Amino acid sequence: MASELVPHPSQVAIVIPVFNEETVVAAFHQRLRAVIDPLPYSFSIYYINDGSTDGTQVVLEALVESDSRVTVVELSRNFGHQAALTAGLDQAEAEWVISMDGDGEHPPELIPEMLALAAQGYEVVLAQRQEPQQAGWFKRWSSEAFYRLINRIASTPIPPGVSDFRLLQRRAVAALRQMREYHRFLRGMVGWMGFRTVILPYTPAPRLGGHSHYSLQKMLRLAFNAIFSFSLVPLYIGISLGGVFLLLALLEALYVLSFWLTGRQASLAPGWSSLMFVLLFVGGSLMIMLGIIGLYVGYIFQEVKERPIYLIRQVISHSQSSRQNS
Repeated sequence: MASELVPHPSQVAIVIPVFNEETVVAAFHQRLRAVIDPLPYSFSIYYINDGSTDGTQVVLEALVESDSRVTVVELSRNFGHQAALTAGLDQAEAEWVISMDGDGEHPPELIPEMLALAAQGYEVVLAQRQEPQQAGWFKRWSSEAFYRLINRIASTPIPPGVSDFRLLQRRAVAALRQMREYHRFLRGMVGWMGFRTVILPYTPAPRLGGHSHYSLQKMLRLAFNAIFSFSLVPLYIGISLGGVFLLLALLEALYVLSFWLTGRQASLAPGWSSLMFVLLFVGGSLMIMLGIIGLYVGYIFQEVKERPIYLIRQVISHSQSSRQNS
């Protein structure tokens, strides 16, 4: 069955960012090997150590010794999941590049199906997460709300449930490398490119161990990167609110003028409560919009500095390790 995927062996690179996964990465690698070893492809595996503070690097170096296909890219510090993925994509040289997490939730068993779709001519294969019913209500609700919001305000459609488990053809990887923005939302960037895409649904597997390192704060940061990198709608909201308040001010002026024109100016009593309400409402709206504008300015400031997306401490491959031991 596997030999029917392609008529001849092709190069496939697998990019796996890890952060403090010393208890699961070895088991994940064994599971990955069980899937890819029978396939008629030439595989290379890139583990990106995103500044782990536990023994993850030691485990990864042991994998280099035991599997000649493994290359370990150690970043100088924790730059974040999107930056680590970018580092792996920059290193990978293959006809097809697959990115996935190393905690087991992205099942390696999906790789043959992804490669089969790529062999049919698709340049991007997106694995779409089908959230099981036993998943927490908050996780399901927040995910649905995020995708509903981003697809409403952004011009780049992003299918719900699509994460960073995907296959990219060499042409798509080269295009992605051209986009060097500091605040990265790879799901939106891949969708923006517009290459021939197919969606492959899957049910996430349970973690091999430990707990997720993707905290609520990191999820919110990713959501902000998505919104402010792919949409100007927040600014349009500010302009619209400004127009509404100008219209209300005009109506208020006409209302007061009507009292003077009809000789009822004595009926105009100062309305302290209504005045305070308007002041607070307008002041709050202005502060919100100034904050939104400030976020855009901050994003621009960080982009124009043109700092690198990540820094590499060292790259360890089997060939380098063999030369050092000899």
